[in-house]
This record gives sequence, C-alpha cells and structure tokens, in this order.
Amino acid sequence: MARIDLDLAHAYKPNPQRDEDYALLPLKMSFEDGGAYALLGPSGCGKTTMLNIVSGLVTPSHGTVKFDGSDVTRKSPQERNIAQVFQFPVIYDTMTVAENLAFPLRNRGVAADKIKQRVGAIAEMLEMSGQLNMRAAGLAADAKQKISLGRGLVREDVSAVLFDEPLTVIDPHLKWQLRRKLKQIHHELKLTLIYVTHDQVEALTFADQVVVMTRGRAVQMGTASELFERPQHTFVGNFIGSPGMNFLKAKAQGDAIVVGGHVLRGAANPALANAGEFTLGVRPEYVQIAQPNQADAIPAKVQKAQDIGTYWLVTATSGDNVIRARLSPDAKKPAVGDDVWLNVLGSHTCFYKNEELIA
Repeated sequence: MARIDLDLAHAYKPNPQRDEDYALLPLKMSFEDGGAYALLGPSGCGKTTMLNIVSGLVTPSHGTVKFDGSDVTRKSPQERNIAQVFQFPVIYDTMTVAENLAFPLRNRGVAADKIKQRVGAIAEMLEMSGQLNMRAAGLAADAKQKISLGRGLVREDVSAVLFDEPLTVIDPHLKWQLRRKLKQIHHELKLTLIYVTHDQVEALTFADQVVVMTRGRAVQMGTASELFERPQHTFVGNFIGSPGMNFLKAKAQGDAIVVGGHVLRGAANPALANAGEFTLGVRPEYVQIAQPNQADAIPAKVQKAQDIGTYWLVTATSGDNVIRARLSPDAKKPAVGDDVWLNVLGSHTCFYKNEELIA
C-alpha cells in the first residue's frame, strides 16, 4: 500500500487559458496509506480523470504524482503496482472463477500454494467459495463483477486498488450488499482504496473520506458527517442530502440578519458584519415549525406537504425563497396554503459568500 500525493492540474487541450479549458483545476491532495476514499460528483466533474492520473493511464499536463514520496508521474500502471476495477466486468469467460482470481498472481510468479490460499480467502470474502470451479461465461452480471472486484483485491502487495463506478451494472439490492462487503474487505485487508461514483449513498457508505468534485474542482474532502453538517461550498450542501440544503438570500443588519425583508434575531456572528449580501444555508432536517413572530423564524406559505413514510417533506415559500423542511411523522402537518413560521437559525445553520463557507 502507499500514501498518494497529488499536486497537479490537467487539460486535454494544449495551452489552457480559462478554467473551462481544464478537466482538473490545480489541486493539492493526499490519500493516506490504507485509507478508503471516494471521488463523488456529477458526470464530467473530473473524477475519472483524477482516478486515471493516479493509476498512470493519464499523465497530468501539469504537476506531479507521488507514491510514498517517490515521483511516479511518468510511470506506467504496472510500475506503480496499481490494481484497477472498471465499470464493466473485465474477466476471461473461458476460465473458471478460481482461474480468473488466480490470473494476476500467476502472472507475477506467485507460488501455487500461496495462490490457492489467497484465492480461497478472497472468494470467501466475496461469498463465491461455492462457485470457484464454475466457468465465468455462465454467471450473472453481478457475479462477473464480483470476479472483477476479486481480481483487483487478490494481490496483497498493490500500492492501491482503484474502482471506477464498479457497481453500475449491479441490481440495486445487490449494490447494497456489495458496498457492505467492500467496506468489510477494506477493514480486513487495510488496502488503499479509491472509489469513483456519482451516487452519494454509495460514496458515504463505502468511504472514510469523500472528495466532492464539480467542474474540475475538488471542493471538499471530509467524512460523511463533515459534508452533511458543515459543507465548505454551496455545491456540497446542494449535492449531499436528500433533499439538499436550503439556500436563502440574506444580508447583515447590525447584529441581525435580513432574509426576504424579514429581520431575524439570534444569529450574532462577527464574521457576517462586513459580509454585505450573503447566502444562509440550512438543511431541511434542521428547519422546524416555529411560533408566530418567533425571533429566529421567518413567515412562509406552504406549497406542498408530502408523506414520504418516515418523514413529512414540507415545501414553503417566503418571498423569493423556497424552503423545504423534513418533519417527523409525529409532528403536526401543515396543510397546503397554510401560513407558517419556520425556524431557520441554529447551531447547524451555515453562511456562504461567493459559494464558500464563511468561517
């Protein structure tokens, strides 16, 4: 395993001049030895480009890639000793499951008894011990992808194992099982794992640290809790959560905040005094129905009230602002058209200027 340090930028076209010319804007980032990481973001955000730069399939146009302090920027995936699992299964249909799992080890001249031991251990982890002698051609898509995962995990000496959306072809229920299995395998093997996905549930359940990306930028790396509670960028607040964070236009007025023409008390924050116009961010989970004219609440009119089963999702408008609240099923549900007061201030409320969190 290895610690991986990136200090780079990448453009597929020559002489990039604007941010839009870069697939990856300048970044500095480290993946610790033995850590489980996810690169999360929408299509085209640069996450696969970053993964391929780490693996050696792409050479960055600017900067360096280092493994354990050694510069590997110009080295191949073989020289970096990387294992990579792709979106679709990469296996040999004519081989058995055992032969497929053993193939990376045989290529490296590993002793037969060691191969048998390692293949057995990985097959047990993937719950494929009963299929070792079956031909891969006859297996379902999810079983074939499990073989691909096993081929990536079977070598003990790899610097890192990289996954490029490996569960895309898998049935949703089996995805949940395989995510749990990968998490378990990581705890047992202590490999450095980097996992690319656009699915926040996949990223947050698999990884210890998630890198959220947008438009070629890595805007925040953090735990699931950090991304949810203190998004460093409005994109993170919007992308993480279901539904995402509420964003309300606001401005400071003395020790109060004005939102949609309504003055809110109870948010004294010296950092806001000189902020001028800014954005107030609060997650639907932390919006509550308040008493009329409560100092830290704003008036709103209910537009929707949806029963989601485990909670009520209430959508209301206050001036130009749309506010969503996740209320417990035991809470009194307001009806469409009701005038309500919504508490949007508290310890979980965040404030943003130019999309960045105000400290």
